[in-house]
Amino acid sequence: MRYIPNEIEAKWQKQWEAEQAYEPSDSLLKKKKYILSMFPFPSGRLHMGHVRNYTIGDALARHYRKQDYNVLHPIGWDAFGMPAENAAIKHGRHPKEWTYSNIAYMRGELNALGLSFSKTREFATCDPLYTRWEQEFIIKMYEKGLLFRESTTVNWCETCHTVLANEQVEEGCCWRCDNEIELKQMPGYYLDILRYADELLEDLKILEGQWPQQVLAMQSNWIGKSQGLAFEFVLTEESRARLGGNFECYEVFTTRPDTIYGVTYTALAAEHPITEYIVEHQLVDEETATKISAIANMGERERAQADKEGYALGIWVIHPLTGEEIPVWTANFVLAGYGGGAVMAVPAHDERDYAFATKYNLPIKRVVGDNEALPYTGEGELVDSAMFSGLSNLQAKAKIIAMFEERGLGNGKTNYKLRNWGVSRQRYWGAPIPFVHCPHCGLVPETIEHLPVALPDDVEITGEGNPLDNHPTWKHCKCPKCGSDALRETDTLDTFVQSSWYQFRYATNPKKWHTTGIDKTEASYWLGVDQYIGGIEHAILHLLYARFFTKVLRDLGYVEIDEPFSKLLTQGMVTMDGAKMSKSKGNTVDPDKIIEMYGADTARLFILFAAPPQKELEWNDNAVEGAFRFIKKLFERAEKVSEKTLPKIDHTTLSKESKIARQKVYEALQKSSDVYEKSFAFNTLIASCMEALNALDKQEDGAVWSEGFYILLRLLEPIIPHATSELSEVLFRRENFNVTIEMQNEVFVKESILYVVMIGGKKRAEFEISPDATEAEILSAAKEVGAKWLEGMEIVKAVVVAGKLVNLAVKPAK
Repeated sequence: MRYIPNEIEAKWQKQWEAEQAYEPSDSLLKKKKYILSMFPFPSGRLHMGHVRNYTIGDALARHYRKQDYNVLHPIGWDAFGMPAENAAIKHGRHPKEWTYSNIAYMRGELNALGLSFSKTREFATCDPLYTRWEQEFIIKMYEKGLLFRESTTVNWCETCHTVLANEQVEEGCCWRCDNEIELKQMPGYYLDILRYADELLEDLKILEGQWPQQVLAMQSNWIGKSQGLAFEFVLTEESRARLGGNFECYEVFTTRPDTIYGVTYTALAAEHPITEYIVEHQLVDEETATKISAIANMGERERAQADKEGYALGIWVIHPLTGEEIPVWTANFVLAGYGGGAVMAVPAHDERDYAFATKYNLPIKRVVGDNEALPYTGEGELVDSAMFSGLSNLQAKAKIIAMFEERGLGNGKTNYKLRNWGVSRQRYWGAPIPFVHCPHCGLVPETIEHLPVALPDDVEITGEGNPLDNHPTWKHCKCPKCGSDALRETDTLDTFVQSSWYQFRYATNPKKWHTTGIDKTEASYWLGVDQYIGGIEHAILHLLYARFFTKVLRDLGYVEIDEPFSKLLTQGMVTMDGAKMSKSKGNTVDPDKIIEMYGADTARLFILFAAPPQKELEWNDNAVEGAFRFIKKLFERAEKVSEKTLPKIDHTTLSKESKIARQKVYEALQKSSDVYEKSFAFNTLIASCMEALNALDKQEDGAVWSEGFYILLRLLEPIIPHATSELSEVLFRRENFNVTIEMQNEVFVKESILYVVMIGGKKRAEFEISPDATEAEILSAAKEVGAKWLEGMEIVKAVVVAGKLVNLAVKPAK
């Protein structure tokens, strides 16, 4: 048979669509598998990272369908976001038109790959119907106190008159106009993820062994639970007077109460109210004030990368235990959002504090350990710590906290690095936040029956300001509560909101999409997702927010599960010349051109053969051609198949070559379940299939060829579905896709074992012998085949390694 990939692939894609071959059954009684790959942003073109992600998921979905599972394998579009607005500014295209045009093109690319996605469950997150249910969830969260509004610090570009995401700030400047940004207080909406911090942390245990350990560690660190002591530093009388009597004290939090006697300075964030007061009232010189303001305008990421920097504020606090006066500084490593924006500094036992103290010649006092080099952050006995001296620092932690509580000086406290999730975005292309500002009623949610609050189409996007806020009529409305003139909220939701619940939307039958956002019964059947697949770059935010949303939706009564994704596979990047593929680097490969040149099956085969899914995949043109040649060889050898079904074979009558060929075929079958259901090491399965085809090539028995193709085409169908469907249709009427193939253990029974003979450390010969041979018989056979190398030699030692080799140590005979 000739292999003409474009014709074959077009034929089968058309047939699969006509058959609706990949739609899940409405029955909720069958055993199920939910295979989900992270959905793409419709940027306009697929890249090889997409191809890898979706090919992995498709292989798993196809495998489970052949095992008679009810398989849900959906796709959709994560369609809101900045790139659409950027395109509007750059090319003069409306974000909606740009987005849906890209979706149409990319849908064609997905189809061309032969991906077995459900077509009826496809949606874009910018569809008004999707927004309608999302807005309902947001309102319910508000009613439960999980959504709230407060002022916070944002990145503001005065030139563009807009708020910037952290990702839009480049070295302190606006990515668009290159002018410096400033940090500005603005009201915004927040989801109270901190309410679920402990559960999010605890439930990581459920995912042990099912998610990559690296991802679990990243989430745990991001939540950043720490337990310690919260207490107040009281300002000295002179310092209180200097601050105009406006401040008495401030709170600090420490995870190292055992080092309390080693505090030699304390530091405030540049945004701390006391620091701001000092700058505003010119209590430091102008140069220092300017530098402190510059720190306040730096983002957290920039601060983390910057050298340690700080300034004395000219005020002091009193140590709560010793009564000593301690200087107060402001430092760039202190963050306003953690621990109240103030820290106690113990340079002898903290690397950051030590670096700062060394730079500014501040005192350093050891209180743990003896002669260890400073900074010393290990365990040890306390020294110079009053009544706690001599205790281990671990014992002292609890005792010092207890003393603070007894004296009313402070209390034990749990802190988190995790911040509440700010979901406000001052952009057009997003889901409108469904609230109204009424002069009489305050903040009022829109009524459910009036959802969705849809975006206006007639907007002007210039890059300056919020297009919704600038729209002449859209924001003007009536209060849902009292009917007075009111203003609609013009912020839109963070796009992570859309990707936090999409897994439930897929699980709801599309026939119900207009009447329900999530069908609880169907969600209980399909969820959790049996296998979730996506890049490691989503390890924290997307996966954490999706886990959080699942728990909130559970508590609101929409779903019944605790965790959305039972198993997670993070696939590696696709690289070229050792670097991640990137348009800016000019090292990309266009999937469309590969499909045009070689066919989709070649692209799929290469992607799954070149590396295990979890590892980086280096692009290799020669390996792509090799994948094409393998498929072509399958077609060329198809003429050797003589049976239309799985033949009955008398193994004992076969030639040695035919027996080896059968063994190789069944080794591949044996490996397949582990690969598709556990290891995902598709490269090893493909290698086994290639070995089997080579072994078949060395024999001529038509029945063995028939059996081999019957099995190999079934094993390869999830990987190269077009080619295997064509061959299976012609050869077996696709019967091999619909039956369970039993293992034939007879093929693994060896009639002889090959032994290598090593003489004097060198391989000299080899021989075959019965598996039942005794060690004496094996040694005798080895000496016989190695006779010419043993002439004039004396065997000093003989070692038989069962099933592998005979090693003869020799020396010249006397």
